Amino acid sequence: MSVRRGFALGAVTVLCADLVAAVLIWPPTTVVTGTAQAVSVSVAGGAPAAPAQQEVPPPPEIVPTTPTAAPPSSKQPEAPKPQGPGTIRLPAGGGAKLIRKQLGPGAELPVPENLGEVTWWGAELSSATGASVFAGHVNWKGATGPFAELWTERIGGTVTVVDKAGKSWQYKVSQLITLKKNELPQRADELFGQSGPHRIVLVTCGGRWVGGETGYAENRVVIADPA
Repeated sequence: MSVRRGFALGAVTVLCADLVAAVLIWPPTTVVTGTAQAVSVSVAGGAPAAPAQQEVPPPPEIVPTTPTAAPPSSKQPEAPKPQGPGTIRLPAGGGAKLIRKQLGPGAELPVPENLGEVTWWGAELSSATGASVFAGHVNWKGATGPFAELWTERIGGTVTVVDKAGKSWQYKVSQLITLKKNELPQRADELFGQSGPHRIVLVTCGGRWVGGETGYAENRVVIADPA
């Protein structure tokens, strides 16, 4: 049976996917993607549950890398495939289906249920203000997730989002931010708030695997502004 967790606004209600999970607290204060272990969940007005512990082998460490230049090739590069409605495409070609989510009764934001999905919360793409927040997997049951690419992004890269109506919105990467898990709460309003100029905020996890409730030790946040 699958158990999911998500974080509550003003409480600590959690929804999470077993084996691998991506967690976004809103206001976002924690994002976890990777192989998850059973955790104790506190619910406002009740005592924390005490689930059984299980040993899960840690996934490979996710660290920023510098891509190496490919050798010259005489072949012409293939044109990118057309991008379908309701999808996001990252600069290096990684893509995922957008799953629009609203905060639930406990103010929790559900996380992606599949490798090729990205949870979207916050501002509309047409908005003049506020952050459109996209949370995706860094890995999933041993497979690399689409947002693993965030660890090798560069300033100036183009992120393309196509809405359900088929309209394309382009953004240029302007900020690359790596935070320890305990640093994210202090910057949550700054990064994910619904004030200020419109931008998209892509978030995942990575770095050193520490296990337990923390999972990966760091969060990767990529901010892109309208092109």
